[in-house]
Amino acid sequence: MLAAAASVKFSPASAGTSSTTKLAFKPVHLPFLPNAVPRPLSLSARPLYRQEPFLAAARNDRAASTAPPAATADGARPVETAAAPEAAKSAKIGVYFATWWALNVIFNIYNKKVLNAFPYPWLTSTLSLAAGSAIMLVSWATRIAEAPQTDLDFWKALSPVAIAHTIGHVAATVSMAKVAVSFTHIIKSAEPAFSVLVSRFFLGEHFPLPVYFSLLPIIGGCALAAVTELNFNMIGFLGAMISNLAFVFRNIFSKKGMKGKSVSGMNYYACLSMLSLVILLPFAFAMEGPKVWAAGWQNAVAEIGPNFVWWVAAQSVFYHLYNQVSYMSLDEISPLTFSVGNTMKRISVIVASIIIFRTPVQPVNALGAAIAILGTFIYSQVIHLTRLTYLTAYVRKKEASNSEFDTKTLLASCCRQSSKGKPSKRCLFRRESARRRSDTICC
Repeated sequence: MLAAAASVKFSPASAGTSSTTKLAFKPVHLPFLPNAVPRPLSLSARPLYRQEPFLAAARNDRAASTAPPAATADGARPVETAAAPEAAKSAKIGVYFATWWALNVIFNIYNKKVLNAFPYPWLTSTLSLAAGSAIMLVSWATRIAEAPQTDLDFWKALSPVAIAHTIGHVAATVSMAKVAVSFTHIIKSAEPAFSVLVSRFFLGEHFPLPVYFSLLPIIGGCALAAVTELNFNMIGFLGAMISNLAFVFRNIFSKKGMKGKSVSGMNYYACLSMLSLVILLPFAFAMEGPKVWAAGWQNAVAEIGPNFVWWVAAQSVFYHLYNQVSYMSLDEISPLTFSVGNTMKRISVIVASIIIFRTPVQPVNALGAAIAILGTFIYSQVIHLTRLTYLTAYVRKKEASNSEFDTKTLLASCCRQSSKGKPSKRCLFRRESARRRSDTICC
């Protein structure tokens, strides 16, 4: 039928002379044209079952479309045009992930080397934040990066986030100084369990049973890895646990206090580093002090040589860079993809640290680590499916009651907001599907 409709010959002159003139149709089976170039298919922004208006218009008009090749009658772009931005975006995300993981592995290696020769985590943490603050101040001064537009309310909202970030950063560094890098990251993989428990008992939030069940392999794997750890240290274990708890509160404070604040991921982390540095400095002087630092520095340089200075510089710079790239990637991807990437990052760090530092690992210890990491991955999937199920039920409830619901509000509740206060490109709300009570809401 469509082929016949496309081959209609309509004569304007005959239309003016007689209203009963019949349209002349060519046969449907056209001869083969070897040099013919096929018209590009187009992907509509609407599902297939929403194409009736376009097909009806084609049947009624019986005329060739005058739309340019770059767009069809329903406003869609050709496959070639639409696929190019998606491929570029996928490549960009891939570069972000590879850079994020590589920088994180390098930081952990140099950080452990520094702490082995210079066991003063308070100064080491301070230098990491100071290096990042200096890099961003120079970037803003030289116009390499655009400086953020902040006010007093922004810094007030950022203060609890910076306090939690400072505690988590120092606690993780203390753990690194006492135990192996692999063990610290195995314990830190239990952060989702802390997130659910804090939300349940401190914020009063309730989760479905699958979410609680997904925590069992995380907790069990971490417990198995801790029991079988050959170089177990209580201070190192508690440092990793405190770091988990602090970072959970950091995320909670960030969600509650930063709503409506328009700052990019890179500048947000820069401001966070600067405020954390101001908070950390007096505690670092009180806990260790310049005399201890000077004596420890001399011993480290005498033992390692000039390379120790480069180790300190590398761990400080790479700490800021890997965190900055992670915040930049969060601007481009969904929270689910970010959580999966964070899980894979821990695997790369654990494997690299075991190889480089030749950390002795028992089979049972490796099994516990694998269970914990797998549990973290399962948790991220369960959380995502639970969110989609909840939102689909919400839409159906509103439809059943024949009440109107605000699409923007629904998007804001389920999707990560971009720096401009608009839903990201991945947060696409399929209104036709929701109206027909089918498919899902894509976040």
